[in-house]
Amino acid sequence: MSEIDMLVIPEHIEAMGGYVLATYYLQTGRNVDIVKKISSIGIEQTTGTWLPVPEETPEVREKYVAKVVGIYEVPANEYEVPKNQDFRQWVFQLAYPAVNFGPQIPMLLSTIIGNISMSGPLKLLDIKFPPEFLKSFKGPKFGVEGIRDLLGVKNRPLLNNMIKPCTGYTPEVGCKLFARAVEGGVDIIKDDELIADPPFNPRDQRIKLYMEVIRRHYEETGQKVLYTPNITDRADKVFENARRAIDAGANALMINYLTVGISAMQALAEDPEINVPIMAHLDFAGTMYESPVSGMSSHLILGKLARLAGADMVVYPSPFGKFPFLPERYMQIGAHLNNPWCHVKRVFPMPGGGVMPNCVHAIYNDLGPDSIMGCGGAIHGHPMGPVAGAKAMRQVIDAAVAGISMVDAAKGHPELQAAVDAWGLMEDEEKRLFDIKS
Repeated sequence: MSEIDMLVIPEHIEAMGGYVLATYYLQTGRNVDIVKKISSIGIEQTTGTWLPVPEETPEVREKYVAKVVGIYEVPANEYEVPKNQDFRQWVFQLAYPAVNFGPQIPMLLSTIIGNISMSGPLKLLDIKFPPEFLKSFKGPKFGVEGIRDLLGVKNRPLLNNMIKPCTGYTPEVGCKLFARAVEGGVDIIKDDELIADPPFNPRDQRIKLYMEVIRRHYEETGQKVLYTPNITDRADKVFENARRAIDAGANALMINYLTVGISAMQALAEDPEINVPIMAHLDFAGTMYESPVSGMSSHLILGKLARLAGADMVVYPSPFGKFPFLPERYMQIGAHLNNPWCHVKRVFPMPGGGVMPNCVHAIYNDLGPDSIMGCGGAIHGHPMGPVAGAKAMRQVIDAAVAGISMVDAAKGHPELQAAVDAWGLMEDEEKRLFDIKS
């Protein structure tokens, strides 16, 4: 089979059935034979190696080799490569037979961005799955609607708090902070990603203390709260941690899914004994997406793949916070988590990392009511204390839903006014979704 034999007309890819379509960015030298280069990538990731081998027959390649669907140069040189252009940039697509890896994420990623992740400036931009392939994935147990049913909260963004400091405190100290955040009106409290089961703060012990706070709060107010203890550990211990956490009373879980492994989270989500929502934490993601010319796009690991693996809530960077992140990427992740996608339930996007009252309106305008405001320091570091910090966040969430500015809302709420006085306003440019000139 020649390189030309591997080419597929893009319009015919749907008719091919069981193929997963991967889109890549690639940099090359100016004189590269691009068809040969990309065909070699497709062969490397499916049937072949650096030289022909006897059993790689035409029949084997026909059935199992990746097909080249499209090759596009950017900018699109037509009659010559400019003399001052030292390298060329390409977007290309390969269609991989799904039978090569089956309905599982580890071998999927090994195939489409495995060895070639070490081949220089090449980045995986997107993956599209055929509906038949998606049917094998159960996705989230709860999703947006399920979590709203658990909490009894409709039509507004949820408020999540991260206990601060991140680590180094006892269960008793954590319980005091937890209780204050609950009193202020948070919907969810998660462990920080940096605390799991250290000797100074055993997980089972803090779960029992925290869940007792939730029980009392519900009896007094009727408000339900979810707590997501961090069960991150070696892969062989994650299930034991999850079951022990649930036995101790936990009504949700959190996992650093990229350090443990995304398939471990999928197994948790598909386990019938794990009958609570799962929050997926983003830490380690930057090692995969931050390079503009290698790795994979952030919307894949923090959006599409996290949802496919069964996360009910996904923490990811806010462009308004302490980590650099492009607004279009955060919007793209939110769309991949929250838009309809075959049978896979919608997932709550949770921008975090420096979220405070002054960016709530922007996040609400961007992501809508089916989102979670992930707020840590702005609650526990509020000038009037954590109860007021949580109240300020709830006040500005309600204002955003009602279409009231933060400045106007603060006039009637001292907690929110204190946050405005402490941290100021965010200059939010007018959203022009269809501004073709900019």
